Amino acid sequence: MKVKSKIVLSALALMAALTSFLGAAKTEVNTKNVNGYEIATLAGGCFWCTESDLEKLNGVIDVVSGYSGGELENPTYKQVSSGKSGHIEVIEVKFDPNTVSYEQVLDQFFRHIDPTDNKGSFVDRGPQYRPAIFYHNNEQKQIARDFMDEIESLGIFKKPLKTELIKFSKFWPAEAYHQDYYKHNKIRYNYYRYASGRDQYLNDIFGDDREKNPKTLRQLIDEHNAVANVKPYKKPSDKEIKDKLTSLQYYVTQKEGTEKAFNNEYWDNKQEGIYVDIVSGEPLFSSTDKYKSGTGWPSFTKPINEGYIVTKTDYYLVYPRTEVRSRFADSHLGHVFKDGPAPTGLRYCMNSAAMKFIPKEELEQQGYGEYLYLFAS
Repeated sequence: MKVKSKIVLSALALMAALTSFLGAAKTEVNTKNVNGYEIATLAGGCFWCTESDLEKLNGVIDVVSGYSGGELENPTYKQVSSGKSGHIEVIEVKFDPNTVSYEQVLDQFFRHIDPTDNKGSFVDRGPQYRPAIFYHNNEQKQIARDFMDEIESLGIFKKPLKTELIKFSKFWPAEAYHQDYYKHNKIRYNYYRYASGRDQYLNDIFGDDREKNPKTLRQLIDEHNAVANVKPYKKPSDKEIKDKLTSLQYYVTQKEGTEKAFNNEYWDNKQEGIYVDIVSGEPLFSSTDKYKSGTGWPSFTKPINEGYIVTKTDYYLVYPRTEVRSRFADSHLGHVFKDGPAPTGLRYCMNSAAMKFIPKEELEQQGYGEYLYLFAS
C-alpha cells in the first residue's frame, strides 16, 4: 500500500508540474497577445519557401510551418502530403502590427507565391499545396478580399487569382525537421527551390531585379492608379531631342548626367510656377513644394502627380540610390532621398537641365491652366 501511495503521490506531483508548465505556457501566449502580436495563417505551396520569405519581412516575430484546413487531429507530413487528409501546408506568421500591417504581410506573401494556381504550387501538385488565406476574424477577411480585388485589377499575375479565403479553425505545427528548413538544410533547400521553378516564375512576374529593387504590390497598385489618371505625353525621336536640347540638357536627360551644384538655372529660383520635363513637357514639380536644401540643386518635397514619376535603383556611385525619371519621356531627372523636410520627409533633388520652368502667369497660355489651383490662396 505504501508503494502504491508513493506512486499515486508521484503521479499527482507530475500532474501538478504539468499543469504548472501548461499554465506558464498559457501565460506566455497571453503575454504575447497583451504585447499586441497578431497571427496570419497563409498557404502558398511548400512551407519551407513561404517560411523563408515571410521571415524576411520587418515586423514579423516568428514563422512556423504547419497544417490547417483538415478534420484529422495532429496530422503528419506523410498524411498531408498524400493529399487525402484535407489539410493544406501553411505557415503561421506572428507579427507586430505596430511595425507591419496585415495587408503588408499579405503583400509579402503574394509577391512570393503563385496565387493563380488552385491545383498546386509550382512543382508540388495537389490540393494540399493550393494557395489560401485562413482568416482569423472578419477584419482579416475584409482586408484580404479588398486587397485581392485591387491585385486582380492590376493584372500583374496575367491570370485570375485562385487564392481561397477560408475561415481559420486549427493549426498543427509540422514536424521539427520542417521548421527553419532553409537554415538547417541550405544545400538541399536551395536545390529544391531552384528546381521548383518558384523564383523563375517570380522573376517573370516582377522582374529579374525584384530582390535588388523591390516594389510592393501596394506601390504597383498606387502607381497604376496614378498613371490611369494622368494625361499622356509623347517622347520625340532621338534626332528631335538632339535638335531641341542643349548639349548639357541632352547629357543630363539621355545619358543620366548630373549638372554642377550652385551653377544651374533653377537651384535658387523663387518664382511661383511649375517645372515640366524639358523633353516632353509633362508636369513634374511645383514651386509650392520647392525648398532650399543647401545642396545647390532645385529640391522638392513631392511631385505634382506621382503618375508622371518613375523611380528605380541605380548603382552609378557603387552604393544604391533611387533615380527619378519622367514616365513618358523617360528622361533622367535626378534622385530622391529620405532626408527632406515635412510633410513627406523626402528630397527630390533634380537637375535644372532636365526641366523647363513655367511661371504662374503663363500657365494658362502654355496649356497648364489646370495647375493654377496650386497657387490659390
